[in-house]
Amino acid sequence: MKFQNNAFEQLEKRGFVFQTTHLEETKKLLKEKPITFYIGIDPTADDLHIGHFFGLQMARILQDCGHKCIVLVGGATALIGDPSNKTDMRKMLSKEEVARNAREIKGLLSRFIRLDGENPAIIVDNADWLKNETYIDFLRDVGVHFNVNEMLSKDLYKNRLKQGGLTFMEMGYMLMQAFDFVHLNDKFDCVLQIGGSDQWGNICAGTDLSRKMNFKDGTPRPLMMGLTCPLLTNADGVKMGKTEKGTLWVSREKTSAFEFFQHFVNCLDADVERLLRFFTKIDVEEIKRMCQEDIVKAKKLMAFEVTKLVHGQEEALKAQQTSENLFANGGVSEDMPTEEIELSGQINILDFLAKLSIIKSKSEARRLIEQAGIVINNEKKTDITEMLNCDKTKEFIVKKGKKCFIKVKIK
Repeated sequence: MKFQNNAFEQLEKRGFVFQTTHLEETKKLLKEKPITFYIGIDPTADDLHIGHFFGLQMARILQDCGHKCIVLVGGATALIGDPSNKTDMRKMLSKEEVARNAREIKGLLSRFIRLDGENPAIIVDNADWLKNETYIDFLRDVGVHFNVNEMLSKDLYKNRLKQGGLTFMEMGYMLMQAFDFVHLNDKFDCVLQIGGSDQWGNICAGTDLSRKMNFKDGTPRPLMMGLTCPLLTNADGVKMGKTEKGTLWVSREKTSAFEFFQHFVNCLDADVERLLRFFTKIDVEEIKRMCQEDIVKAKKLMAFEVTKLVHGQEEALKAQQTSENLFANGGVSEDMPTEEIELSGQINILDFLAKLSIIKSKSEARRLIEQAGIVINNEKKTDITEMLNCDKTKEFIVKKGKKCFIKVKIK
């Protein structure tokens, strides 16, 4: 693969650059020659969500420019749990759960980064080296370089303390991730760690540990740098990637291609340009022109391209067609999202709606009915006391707002 010396410029132009530990040095190195970089993913679930997908887009740009990519699947760090942005300790997973999750994630990575052909990425697991570290040796070799007062001043720990506590186990997470960076530098000459802005404290810990260990041992080690992308939020500052059913996953078993498509086609107009920059290779000036001329058309293209990137062209085309059929036929389509619920007799409309995945609560159902935002079987609902007969009617087409449809089958 031919080396391209404009990787940093591409990242910057498309909006991926948020923070760097060494701005000018990073620019210079990416321009001079191919380097090795890494991005870490902890297997705390058996799937990847839209936040991982966003970070992997940054990795793919660097990889396409000829830089060597390492994906670290944190089989060891997932057993501890990253306290970043958490108000309470993460649920502890068993070793078997983490190992199973890691296998699933490794199988999904080929959708987003190149694992074969020219300049393939490599996948590593930090359990392979951290499991060989004894507790005492790790404290002596790594822990000695960490000042507790400095650690507690960082947001990822400071916020947890304010919220009611921090375990000694979680304090070790930063040390482990920092050591990962040093290990990858020693073994693969890795000099750059990338990730989301929520990883800033951990990334800085790695660059600092390298410098301190180098000073102590007198061993030559190149400058190690960190680069973060912003968190994926919408124009209102709300974290993107939450659907009516919860997290927006990349696996079709958890989030269908249609749900994925609908999530993006229903995004705010103000988000379209940013999302096209992040998730397509369309020239930035062309994106600006498209958004100025026809924002609806640009939004549909964006939803299709993001879905294609995650689920493939065939599934994206199906999702696009299903979406078009829904609106053309007033919400009715053979492929429309369908739920089955067990009910009998009469039920209040608010109780009925609250059982659906597209409605978060009875209070939301009440508000939507009062605002004339609910249509059931082509009838606009305005009475919150109305009773629905589930013995008489076994199928309901529910429309929430202008764009959200679901078929409800009564068991």
